Amino acid sequence: MKTEKISELTTNRLSIYLRCLNELSAEGAKTISSGRLAKRFHLNSAQIRKDLACFGEFGVRGVGYYIADLKEQITKILGLDHKHRVAIIGAGRLGMALTDYYGFTQTNFEVAALFDADEEKIGSKVGKVKVFDLKNFERVIRKEDIDVAVIAVPAQFAQSVLETVAKSGIKAVMNFAPTPLRFADDIKVKTIDLTISLESLSYFLAKPQND
Repeated sequence: MKTEKISELTTNRLSIYLRCLNELSAEGAKTISSGRLAKRFHLNSAQIRKDLACFGEFGVRGVGYYIADLKEQITKILGLDHKHRVAIIGAGRLGMALTDYYGFTQTNFEVAALFDADEEKIGSKVGKVKVFDLKNFERVIRKEDIDVAVIAVPAQFAQSVLETVAKSGIKAVMNFAPTPLRFADDIKVKTIDLTISLESLSYFLAKPQND
């Protein structure tokens, strides 16, 4: 594998390729060329080849890619060849919805614990997932072997929650709070801001149709 820094856009596309390959595999396909892969899933064949070349040589001349082998390689590249245990901070509507999200059952991510500061919620369960006191965050994540945190709290509490997460040693964080956060370089924070996405859609609705 090459050692230059890989962009987040590249890893995002790898995740898309993996979904496409899973679909092809389920259909019984054994091989696929970058051109046919691009045409089938409305992708860019040159981009596919460029992205995969960042990690080695996977194609076979005259054949294309062996789907099973490429799936295995991308799975390893994305670190999906082992389970990741997730903690969700915030047992409100969003936190509970994420805990109950059916898509997790189809991935290598498992919600292992919920956290909240509300005494009325502590000790309750969402499905099989227990709500713990945020004060005990570090102890619980060590006991449950958690390596990913999801912040689903109101914006005004997000920074202090992130600091609690950082102190625990967790390096991978998904943030749903609509606010910029300050964090050290050794922590990866991915913010999902639904408002920004909707406002971007609004821009395209507002554009004249003949532009």
